[in-house]
Amino acid sequence: MKAPLSWILDHVDVPAGTTTDEITDRLTLTGLKLEAVESPGREITGPLVIGRVLTMEPEPQKNGKTINWCTVDVGDANGTGEPQGIVCGAHNFAAGDLVVTVLPGGVLPGGFEISARKTYGHVSAGMICSARELGLGEDHDGIIVLPADAGEPGQDVRPVLGLDEEVVELEINPDRAYALSVRGIAREVLVSVEGASGFRDPAVRDTPAANGDGHPVVVEDAEGCPVFVARRVSGFDPTAPTPDHIVQRITAAGMRPISLAVDVTNYVMLETGRPIHGYDADKVRGPLVVRRALDGERLTTLDGTDRALDPQDLVVTDDSGIIGLGGVMGGETTEMSGSTTSILVEAAHWDAVSMFRTGRRHKITSEAGKRNERGVDPTICEAAADRVVELLVEHGGAVADPGVTVVGTPPAMPTVQVPGDLAARVSGMPITEERSIECLRAVGCDVSGTGTLSVTPPPWRPDLTDAQDFSEEVIRLVGYDRVPSVLPTPPSGRGLTRAQQLRRRVGRTLAGEGYVEVVSFPFVGETDLDALGLAPEDPRRDVLRLSNPLNTEAGFMTTTLLPGVLRAAGRNVGHGTADVAVFETGTVTLPTHAGPAPILPVDRRPTDEELAALDAALPAQPLHLAVVAAGDAVAGGWWGQGRPVSWSDAVEAVRSVADALGLDVAAAPVELAPWHPGRCAELSVDGEVVGHAGEVHPRVCEAFGLPRRTVAAEVDLDLLIARAVHLRQAPTFSSYPVAKEDVALVVDDATPAAEVEAALREGAGELLESIRLFDVYTGDQVGAGRKSLAYALRFRAPDRTLKEGEAAAARDAAVALAAERTGAVQRA
Repeated sequence: MKAPLSWILDHVDVPAGTTTDEITDRLTLTGLKLEAVESPGREITGPLVIGRVLTMEPEPQKNGKTINWCTVDVGDANGTGEPQGIVCGAHNFAAGDLVVTVLPGGVLPGGFEISARKTYGHVSAGMICSARELGLGEDHDGIIVLPADAGEPGQDVRPVLGLDEEVVELEINPDRAYALSVRGIAREVLVSVEGASGFRDPAVRDTPAANGDGHPVVVEDAEGCPVFVARRVSGFDPTAPTPDHIVQRITAAGMRPISLAVDVTNYVMLETGRPIHGYDADKVRGPLVVRRALDGERLTTLDGTDRALDPQDLVVTDDSGIIGLGGVMGGETTEMSGSTTSILVEAAHWDAVSMFRTGRRHKITSEAGKRNERGVDPTICEAAADRVVELLVEHGGAVADPGVTVVGTPPAMPTVQVPGDLAARVSGMPITEERSIECLRAVGCDVSGTGTLSVTPPPWRPDLTDAQDFSEEVIRLVGYDRVPSVLPTPPSGRGLTRAQQLRRRVGRTLAGEGYVEVVSFPFVGETDLDALGLAPEDPRRDVLRLSNPLNTEAGFMTTTLLPGVLRAAGRNVGHGTADVAVFETGTVTLPTHAGPAPILPVDRRPTDEELAALDAALPAQPLHLAVVAAGDAVAGGWWGQGRPVSWSDAVEAVRSVADALGLDVAAAPVELAPWHPGRCAELSVDGEVVGHAGEVHPRVCEAFGLPRRTVAAEVDLDLLIARAVHLRQAPTFSSYPVAKEDVALVVDDATPAAEVEAALREGAGELLESIRLFDVYTGDQVGAGRKSLAYALRFRAPDRTLKEGEAAAARDAAVALAAERTGAVQRA
């Protein structure tokens, strides 16, 4: 919400000398956060004065354009007292008019410097300004013509135009709709700024009583529209200009001046917070009727859009059909225009929920809708309509019709029981019951009783519905800055849980391997699952649908972390990072289809059976780990060629994590989306599958914007942590010599190297210190469909030097077991 400070201070008095910073600081501390303080004339420097046009001579040009050669009286502002010669291309003024004149040496917004220069055969010493040139609006069709009593030539024009005005922009939370008005902000200044007084409510005014002479209105849905007020003016002059002070204020508030009739309704909305709608009364046929739309009905709204209406939409109709989408936007058929002389003013209170749903349904965002959907004071409809009528009569020459239509009554505000010491207990501050009552009455509440207070919120505060809301009102007025910063004393002997410590160990391990952690949203859509290449029967397609998703294209809870991590990697690649290695730890959601969750009682502790039923209805949310790498695993340079990532890097990333947890991971070939067939490994610990790793399928790489040969892995981290060794024993190192043995085994091409390695490790026995695959060979020497795996085996005893033949015997035992299990044949 943007509002000129002077407009706010029209309705509340602050102590003399109170600065803008002091006012905005207090507003921020009480919940209306300051976004900015702007001044329209901040960029304007130098002489900007009132000028009186003495003469103007039209001079046609060869290009068909006609300019005016003017002499302008600027008093002594030019240092000579002589009239200034100025060329002007506008034609909306005449000799004798007062205009805004910037003299040589002045600088206009955008750094536009003014100097005396020759143009159109004259030396033009200055400029006669339009609103756009001064940054006051978009009007550039003509220059600004000041009222005859604006001042004398040579006088500084800044105060006249409000260029020295400070405009305050505040961030308004959705629950504080009353602050989307000057009235609401002034009330906040009253309760926030020390010494503020004299609140003048623009909605408090004498209004004519309802009578039977007004325009007939029928409200068929009183719940959707509790109050409807209609007033009419006749004899309105549609050519009457909007007064400068109204134009300046609504422009400063971020709205565009249109015409007097429209500007007045916007002005009153900004002033009081009550949206107003005006109809061309001569286009309205018969009584106004408020009802819900019917199936198949349509409306062309003021923005020119033909809309199919929903049966839940509130509409305003006359004998010709629907003429407005109640509280959101009017219709084209009764729109006010440049020929409107009779205006029907509508000030109605609409159900906030209906307004919100209608606005979202039709994708309409308007200043009126923004206020109606948040909840507006229902008691000021008559006052707001009367204020609009008053301004139309005063500035548009209209005559107010005697008829006043008021249908319905404002809904009553509920009374809430609030413990008198609640604010003190919640905040930890010594807030007495008397102080709480004082604060609640300051914000407009009706308070009675002691001990337990009976509190009725004011009609402009529909957000105050329970005791905690009222305690927050007290605390914010006392001052959030005064809430003591007291941390609870932590119990001794407690720290991170075992699972938390192991999760940190996993993160440190992957960071040490060169992976960077990312965090992505746990939401997916059908397109994400299709991009992964998941088959229709794949259990990962069994997803939990969200009833109110943040994004309609991602309306499900994910069952796999891969979409988010692949998307993050693809985004980095798209931004020019060719070598990417990222990981994420997060929960996935696996539906249990146990039926809806039971509603637990609130008046007692739920039973164990009720809690168990609730737990059974909740979906499983295991913790997963996913890694993705693309580009080079090892960068090339003067030391040699780089090495691109391969499927083995994804497997090794998981093995590094497992090793940090004290576990051994076995790998076996498998085919599973989104990995490439023949390049995917199933990972298991003690025979239980914990995840998969390998090279991502080319089609999946293309879908996520990743290069071919990208690799990925995903494992169930909960399963790994459950089996992890929490406190690992430090390794022991032998000081005795190592015995080196190398073996080359020929196996079928489909035999996993990990299976051969496992057999060698088991067969070698306790003397085996390490085993490493250092070569894989396929070719004529081993035959078609066969491969040779070369392993380096290192043997060492912890307490002695190995005897001759011990290492060879262990090697032979390892080879024998590998041959038995995998059919391996040792190469000569």
